[in-house]
Amino acid sequence: MNLLESFGQINDPRQGCKTEHLLGDILAISVCAVLAGAESYEDIADYGHCKHDWLCQFLTLPNGIPSHDTFRRVFMLIDANQFEACFLHWTRTAFTRTTNDGEPDHIAIDGKTMRRSFNRRTGQSPLHVVSAFSTGSGVTLAQRVVSEKAGETTVLPDLLAGLELTGSLISLDALHCYKAISQTIVNCGADYLIALKGNQKKAHHEVKGYFKRNAFDMSGQLRPVADTIDNNHGRVTRRRAFVCEDISKLQTLQDWPKLAQVLAVETISSLNHVHGGGPSKVTADIRYFLTSAEASPVVIAAAIRNHWAIESLHWVLDVGFREDDSRIRDRNAAANLSVLRKISINLVKADTTRKGSIKRHRKTAGWNNDYMQKIISL
Repeated sequence: MNLLESFGQINDPRQGCKTEHLLGDILAISVCAVLAGAESYEDIADYGHCKHDWLCQFLTLPNGIPSHDTFRRVFMLIDANQFEACFLHWTRTAFTRTTNDGEPDHIAIDGKTMRRSFNRRTGQSPLHVVSAFSTGSGVTLAQRVVSEKAGETTVLPDLLAGLELTGSLISLDALHCYKAISQTIVNCGADYLIALKGNQKKAHHEVKGYFKRNAFDMSGQLRPVADTIDNNHGRVTRRRAFVCEDISKLQTLQDWPKLAQVLAVETISSLNHVHGGGPSKVTADIRYFLTSAEASPVVIAAAIRNHWAIESLHWVLDVGFREDDSRIRDRNAAANLSVLRKISINLVKADTTRKGSIKRHRKTAGWNNDYMQKIISL
């Protein structure tokens, strides 16, 4: 199913007698415009007028290009949950998640706040969106908007329920380190990989003590299962991973769902002085993780590092799409435009025929109608 066919599943919330523009036309123009660099409703309308002759080749446009007010009203009216469901359905049919041989399909889950979407006059907090991201293919699989005055954990079950998770490895930060969430993931046929911090005070204290005695003290008998050194951008980083596979040694974790391994990852970084001649700055950190996966500890250690690939998605949204600068304050519209940005990123990621950055692909799509038509499969 292509993107325009997916849009056909969305209910038109407008009154039929007052409708001058087809919903499918409005959404198609919006996708093309955002992909080409549009950041506001005015930008979307301007793109439509500039590309009118080309758009007429595959859109109906019975009354020409909609005004920017029409785009604004439509995105305020479209049900955000239905738009997200449409995005999920299209992603599942259009993209194949990729993995390395012998490694599980790794899905990283994390939240991001759209910082300028608050409204101080009405007391509205910024929009917070939780995304599921395939680290292998770089594709956003789904997203859910967190309700005001609620936390990320409230939308996680619904986010997981919409995904095909059998055999996958789901990684989350310490905010989600609860038995109930771990059990939910196991019930979906997947494995969890969750950071352990102070919100599980007793377990964190015991795990920290175990690895201190057995891995980091001079008399420790544990040897690292992974030991790597990176030297990039003036920073030398050494990462060592230690694993405890005998869970019986950790009493506070005995009833944790299907727990198979506990890992400690030590990171030591040396940042050289920018202008040379000064001393290096050395930092050290130890993080702890729980997982139900029985995969090789080396694979799990790689997944721990790959979890932060989802931060590349957040960086692209902030730097490439200027999401944090968006002043759209209607929560429904902001959620729908967030979906549009992720659709654009997925479309660019899916094109393997051209090399270059996402920014370069978007510029080319804005300049070259043939390339735009190719990547959105019109």
